[in-house]
Amino acid sequence: MLRDIDTWFESQPEPAKGCLLALRAHLLQLDPHITEAWKYRMPFYCYNGKMCCYLWIHKQLQQPYIGIVEGKNIIHPLLQIEKRARMKILLIDPREDIPMDTVNDILGKMVKWYAAKKR
Repeated sequence: MLRDIDTWFESQPEPAKGCLLALRAHLLQLDPHITEAWKYRMPFYCYNGKMCCYLWIHKQLQQPYIGIVEGKNIIHPLLQIEKRARMKILLIDPREDIPMDTVNDILGKMVKWYAAKKR
């Protein structure tokens, strides 16, 4: 029996599904302190138990994105705040190669921010 989180990934249409699965795998190997959780009916990723980011599909654009929970503390020109006060998102075009340099830059800043908060 599939877990809810696995069912969510499997239910996404291509090409978004492949993109989301690649981002999921990348997040889980990025840092040993990052774990996966199913919260608010969404795939969340936690750093030492603190929610740090999530994967979702933009409602209007129908594009996958990485949502950074403490996005207001992460500075990057491609992060969008839209109407959010705290979170920012990085839209990913699933028809193109994932911009791994950008993803790694943003996730690296996120991990660094959470690691500094741990002290």
